Amino acid sequence: MLPTDFIENLHEMLSPDEVQQLCQALETTPITSIRLNDKIDYLTFDADTDEVPWHEDGYYLSTRPQFTLDPLFHAGCYYVQEASSMFLEEVLRQYVSRDSVVLDLCAAPGGKSTLISQYIGSQGLLVSNEVVRQRVFILSENVQKWGNGNTVVTHNQAADFGMRLPNVFDCILVDAPCSGEGMFRKDEGAIAEWTEDNVDACVERQRKILEDVWDALRPGGIMIYSTCTFNPWENEENANWIAETLGAEVLNVAHPSAWGITPGAPGYHFYPHKTRGEGFYICALRKNFKGVDTTVRPFSDRLPKYKPSAPQPIEGVSVIKKWLKHPDDWAMRQQDRFIVAYPAKYKEFIDLLSKHFICISIGFGLGEIRGKNLVPQHALAMAKDLCTSAFPRAELSLEQALAYLRTEALSLPNLPIGVVLVTYDNVPLGFVKNVGNRCNNLYPKEWRIRKL
Repeated sequence: MLPTDFIENLHEMLSPDEVQQLCQALETTPITSIRLNDKIDYLTFDADTDEVPWHEDGYYLSTRPQFTLDPLFHAGCYYVQEASSMFLEEVLRQYVSRDSVVLDLCAAPGGKSTLISQYIGSQGLLVSNEVVRQRVFILSENVQKWGNGNTVVTHNQAADFGMRLPNVFDCILVDAPCSGEGMFRKDEGAIAEWTEDNVDACVERQRKILEDVWDALRPGGIMIYSTCTFNPWENEENANWIAETLGAEVLNVAHPSAWGITPGAPGYHFYPHKTRGEGFYICALRKNFKGVDTTVRPFSDRLPKYKPSAPQPIEGVSVIKKWLKHPDDWAMRQQDRFIVAYPAKYKEFIDLLSKHFICISIGFGLGEIRGKNLVPQHALAMAKDLCTSAFPRAELSLEQALAYLRTEALSLPNLPIGVVLVTYDNVPLGFVKNVGNRCNNLYPKEWRIRKL
């Protein structure tokens, strides 16, 4: 049962007929949609699919599969993402260049971060931040499975970026914590928790977040503000507050009328009775558009001065380089017994981040030193720059793949002793270590399938 006050608020935004249509839509079954990783170029589902019109890699599924039973889901070949939120891609295409440095401030569980990561590719860098500690590790897991290596996952407050990195980022996405009205048909808990007082509290929290992070956006940079709610107080009024109080120009995002997107004043609404997806709002703004020099300074010139740490020797670096397709694209660092790779293009900035911010993951893990042995990390198997020919390979059946994802030991005959890359449908799933009569499972225990 939808809250009475919520329905009354809808009448301030929509006609009576549209209020009825929206409420009816919120009583229907949620729509399942996925977004493909460019690790693969084919769909793996038997269900009928339709394309999401505003994202070339987005698809609607006619039925919801049990994703846990698909090894390619665990390999990061696609992300189960709300179709409405994929419109972020259209905003990026129109206003954000691929060589941008982007901050996704409220990033967990990672749908928008993996979208941004794929959009910027090897040219740009993404800082994917989550303030809630319980959520930051699932964010890091999803980023690592996506495999781009162009992302640093952090666990900091908005004010940390505003104070420590002024005028640095080309684009900041604030997908703000909100009252969740757009998720009512997916989450009954959101209905139970909704009150007008909670809406007011969300508005106050959203403005504090925006104000705290604003200084981190460079002049002329793009702020993308979004929520998964309908009401104007968390949406249009906040967007206008950004423009008028913080200083920004609201931007138009061109799109075909056939997509069924409803213009706000400003921004854009996705209503479930008009578009195939859940409720969503998004607005793009350009910082300081009048009387301010918006010349884009070279990125290295925007960084605050800091004293870099002395480089540490890396064990087994000659071996590690053979594990990568393009080893010269990556800087490497050894942290205790772990070795990580991150974009050489942004080494100075990432070194600064690792010194002054809480970094959960940087780029992707390469190897772990265990005694005298160098063992590849699971994140390497997920990385798109993995050189698969550097390891012996074993193709797994579905049954074997699910056993591997449960972290069970496998028996794989006719394999050389040592580390072996295991694949499913020719997509890397991870590593095992063949010790002769069995293969020890190297899949991360914290990621394992617990129930089938």
